[in-house]
Amino acid sequence: MTEKILISSWLDQEDVERIRAVTNEVEVMYFPELLTRPRFPGDHGAEMQDVPLSRKAEAKWLDLLGRATILFDIDRRYADRIPDLAPNVRWIQSTSSGIGKSVNSRSYPSRMPNTKITTASGVHAIPLAEFAVMAMLMHSRRALHMIQEQRERRWERFNGTDLFSRTVLIIGLGSVGSEIARLSKSLGMKVLGIRRSPELSAGTTLVDSVYTLDTLHDLLPKTEYLVLSAPETAETQGIIGAEQIALLKKGAVIINVGRGALIDEAAMIEALLAGQLGGAYLDVFSKEPLPTNNPLWSLPNVLVNAHSASTSDKENGRIVDLFCENLLRYLNDEPLMNVLDPVKGY
Repeated sequence: MTEKILISSWLDQEDVERIRAVTNEVEVMYFPELLTRPRFPGDHGAEMQDVPLSRKAEAKWLDLLGRATILFDIDRRYADRIPDLAPNVRWIQSTSSGIGKSVNSRSYPSRMPNTKITTASGVHAIPLAEFAVMAMLMHSRRALHMIQEQRERRWERFNGTDLFSRTVLIIGLGSVGSEIARLSKSLGMKVLGIRRSPELSAGTTLVDSVYTLDTLHDLLPKTEYLVLSAPETAETQGIIGAEQIALLKKGAVIINVGRGALIDEAAMIEALLAGQLGGAYLDVFSKEPLPTNNPLWSLPNVLVNAHSASTSDKENGRIVDLFCENLLRYLNDEPLMNVLDPVKGY
């Protein structure tokens, strides 16, 4: 049987042709006129505005879903119904890394027991790591203060500090956390890490020490920059609350590129107002979009980013690289990269 790949999110034609060029053993189905148009290159966000399909166009799209055996991305318009609408699919390649919660909430593992789901883990490591290091540099050199001074046209000299020899604790040492560690180490920082399986970091020179989550309270008093880059799982939800924030060095900084659910947002805001936290640089929030009445918008020591730290004009190219490699593995019955473990959630 010829495998039929249905591309369910927008790609440049050159990336579509790269998929076609992998092998002539597959049929690649790409109909951009049936897809939601992106707002920017690499846009796969849930906030994209859907233009309803005509009855004829929807019938065509549902027919394509019914014929597909491989999906490049999950069509979020029909995400709840994919197991029913695409019964022949045996492999789904997501364009997102953190899909565990979404997939489990829709019961994909039980509704599609013979379907492998692979994530985009690693694709977003570089932009997320650069955001995290940008945040540390911004804070140490007081960039938010500079912006305010420029806005008010005020010339008054001040001092910043250096990242060299400062201690950063990274919770989540997967592909993103490891890249953050690499960049932090290049700046001369002391790098501590927490991961579920510390043995996976054995032999690495990127991190000075690697620990498990049960040592968190011992590490927080040493921490000047706390970076959250872990996925949202039952184990990581709410790992940073008022108790943990109080243990941090006074004036410590929180950087969150993981998920909003990892931290007690109200406790973080209270600590920012009280001066226990020196700043927060946030890409993700407990509720998105961030409500306009949330105090984080107006705090002078906070940077609010609209969950865009991972987006890059290079994103689709990297995802297609991953897909092409996995496609060869799939056709050769070899283990796929980034297979989702629904129990772990990543």
